[in-house]
Amino acid sequence: MKTPIPDYLQLVLNYCSQDNPGETAQYIPELADADPDRCALVLSTVDGEVYGVGDTDVEFSMQSISKAFVYALALEEHGIDYVVSRVGVEPSGEAFNELSLEHDTRRPLNPMINAGAITMHTMVGPPGISPEERFERILSGMSAFAGRDLSVDEAVYESEIETAYRNLAIANMLRNYRVIEDRPLDVVRGYVRQCAIKVTTRDLALMAATLANSGVQPITGEQVIGPDNVRQTLSVMMSCGMYDGAGDWMSTVGFPAKSGVGGGLIGALPGQVGIATFSPRLDKHGSSLRGVRMCKRLSDDMGLHIMSAPAPAHSVVRRYYLLRAPPSNAVQAIDIAERPTAGVLSLQGTIRFTSAERVLRVLTDRSDETSASKYTFVLDFRSVYHLDKVARRMLREAISRLRAQGFKVVIVDPSCLLEMVSVEDVVESRLLELEVGALSESRSRDGDATPNATTPTEETTPNGYPNGKTKVSRVVDAIEDDLSMFETWERVETPDSMRRLGPRPSFGQADAQSPQRSFKRWMNDEPY
Repeated sequence: MKTPIPDYLQLVLNYCSQDNPGETAQYIPELADADPDRCALVLSTVDGEVYGVGDTDVEFSMQSISKAFVYALALEEHGIDYVVSRVGVEPSGEAFNELSLEHDTRRPLNPMINAGAITMHTMVGPPGISPEERFERILSGMSAFAGRDLSVDEAVYESEIETAYRNLAIANMLRNYRVIEDRPLDVVRGYVRQCAIKVTTRDLALMAATLANSGVQPITGEQVIGPDNVRQTLSVMMSCGMYDGAGDWMSTVGFPAKSGVGGGLIGALPGQVGIATFSPRLDKHGSSLRGVRMCKRLSDDMGLHIMSAPAPAHSVVRRYYLLRAPPSNAVQAIDIAERPTAGVLSLQGTIRFTSAERVLRVLTDRSDETSASKYTFVLDFRSVYHLDKVARRMLREAISRLRAQGFKVVIVDPSCLLEMVSVEDVVESRLLELEVGALSESRSRDGDATPNATTPTEETTPNGYPNGKTKVSRVVDAIEDDLSMFETWERVETPDSMRRLGPRPSFGQADAQSPQRSFKRWMNDEPY
């Protein structure tokens, strides 16, 4: 089957290219002569799948898009606190080429305007580095984001440096205020050269996807920058990346973005996709007019606005049902209440704090309603694809407390998301410790020169718990890959208190009072 995604992207591109308003950047001769009808749209997923339509292989200069990535490189080298002490994070509300500084500190308001970007350029590399070495570090960092070696468009550089009077004036003012220490001319040459780095729309989509992927380049797998620095970069892109049009962008499109007067525009939705567009026709803010249109259409169609409500926390509970063990004696054959019961809580999707809180609420309610002596909690993680650190800790603590109350807890966790060990593993680990210790004592009596082995190494201890000392919060009664251990158990009618947690009813179980409403809810996957 051919995926329909490129067809959809082509529809978006065609729709947003119906008229031809705007013009190319007139103040840079080389950009003024660019083909105004070029247009491209590319999406890259965080696992490296790239979809593109239009002029995706046409190279153009990054221009101000480079500001976001140089900011990220500076953060990686110096840390957030130091970088923010030099350049702020507040929107300027002014054009990108204004000298927007704080009145008292003379600190540039943010790194996405020219004054802040020129300052950021000087912060890449250690103090005393030559302008040539600094630029090579920047080019190397950009290439790491793109996943291939990038180069400079020398024609654009020469054209732009010939008319860089305003940027040179800004650099001289920054030097006058001691915001930068380098020679203004050297700084502007490096900054303009940074803006003249050549990319394709595909390159930009992968660079944006690297930001969306917590700093990991989707194709090469390289950790280009750390997650904290990614968050800082995306935060500043969200509030300042679209200059004096940032507020309108935030309300209508709603994801972190950065534009450039070369016609490029990038957007990154954390954990999902990197987006890049190219069209040299600019709007009054200096952003690609068609690019803004395409991003707005994608945001509307695909629900990419960062303020769009996510799925409610209760959606993490896929279903909850009861199983009853077969009778093991005459008493249990007569009185089914005497048989052990298992409550299977099947979970799905991504589990973060609010979702984990929902799971804990379910476990708390059920533990209060049942007897620990005959009840087993089964947590099924087979349909969970991500568990963050806070959620993992919350669930481990809940399991520990259930076991302390006398409940048995079994997890179906083939991907080891919870990073727990079973009681059996702990017993084996401690038995191994005893065996190794006994062997060591025996060898010592025989005069063997083998070092004392009463303390097993991590390599000889299962599950990476040295000395057989496993944290109680990481112990569970059993860890399974599936539910086969319960295959002889019978399904029990779900109590009323649990039905709201169960699977969505199939069509045909419609609400008798309002069949149409019930069918609509079923079609829209709404809870009953």
